[in-house]
Amino acid sequence: MKLSTLTLVFLAAATGFPAQQGAPGAVSQPQAQTKPAEPKPLGIRLDSKALSRAEEAGVEVRIKDIARFRGVRSNQLTGFGLVMGLEGTGDTKKTPMTMTLLSNLLKDWGTISNPATFETKNVALVMVTAELPPFVKPGTTIDVRVSSIGDAKSLQGGTLVQTPLYAAGDKEHAYAVAEGAVSIGGFNASSSGNSVQRNHVTVGRIPSGAIVEDSVPTKTIFGRRMYLELDSEDLTTANRVAQAISQAYPAFSPDAEDGATICLNLPEGMTPVQAMSLIESVKVFADIEAKVVINERTGTIVIGGNVRLGPAAIAHGSLSIKIEQEPIVSQPNPFSSGQTTVVNETTVRADQDTAKVAMIPPNTTVADLSRILQTLELKPTEIISILQALRQQGALKARIELQ
Repeated sequence: MKLSTLTLVFLAAATGFPAQQGAPGAVSQPQAQTKPAEPKPLGIRLDSKALSRAEEAGVEVRIKDIARFRGVRSNQLTGFGLVMGLEGTGDTKKTPMTMTLLSNLLKDWGTISNPATFETKNVALVMVTAELPPFVKPGTTIDVRVSSIGDAKSLQGGTLVQTPLYAAGDKEHAYAVAEGAVSIGGFNASSSGNSVQRNHVTVGRIPSGAIVEDSVPTKTIFGRRMYLELDSEDLTTANRVAQAISQAYPAFSPDAEDGATICLNLPEGMTPVQAMSLIESVKVFADIEAKVVINERTGTIVIGGNVRLGPAAIAHGSLSIKIEQEPIVSQPNPFSSGQTTVVNETTVRADQDTAKVAMIPPNTTVADLSRILQTLELKPTEIISILQALRQQGALKARIELQ
């Protein structure tokens, strides 16, 4: 398939990777032979230097998307409760805390009972967690998460009874109260020894399941100063944020104290809300760190678009060793005192594939690297090993983060 220069421009703009000379998979401009010359592109030219400068500049984002003001934060809430109405999938006697909590609940309603006599399997002890956002007021509803603590098989069809939620270090003051039907986003069914399960059935959510009873005071002004804190510390981004705010609103006198904090002065006659709304709408080019994120458990590999590789050669071949045991009956000689026995005959076989070699030219991009790895027909675990080896050798110019 032939691609025109205009098509290459759009492909490069869509992927963010310049088509470099000599890079694997790069498409050259088709030359006119007997056909008439194709019309020139509409004044669009692929400037690799311009693309390189754009990548160095980073991604243009709003300050509110990469930073927050000091004091503007969420608070975690926790509580222990009971999920009722389960269809025989609740806790058993192996979880005595469930029956104790149920007995205390009944006692509050004037019913005296002995937890040791309970035989119900329709109740499950759960931990209820939620996040209290900043600036919320009493009466606001928030989502809650419900997680089984005991040996319940499923929370499907259950209802969480009224459960107070507390903040860390304060178990006497409830900031919210949770209650409602539990949604697990899956199911499990069993019959005659057979069972089917979809998704995790001992963890669920209750959308808008908690009512806020008290709010947490939010302090954003510290002696006529505000502090903007980046979500990910980076010296380059912090300096760019300070410069962008200074160009847009010089009255704030921004100063980058370190790679995560920018100090701002609150101008006279301006409220904190007005100041924060102006600052968080300023756009800035956030620097992107060259990083490769690897999850070895799932085989997931995420490579940043600004990752570059130096010249290197990859030679990969697999070695498989197979050990087999075959039972063989050993018969004794006739008229001897021996006995018939069964012995295992072990066979060891080693198979080694021919190594595949791939060359990596200088300044290889992620798009080029993906094409190289596809030609080698590698598995995710093998790609992980190659990336780690490239980083150790020095060809991979990025930081590897293992999860």
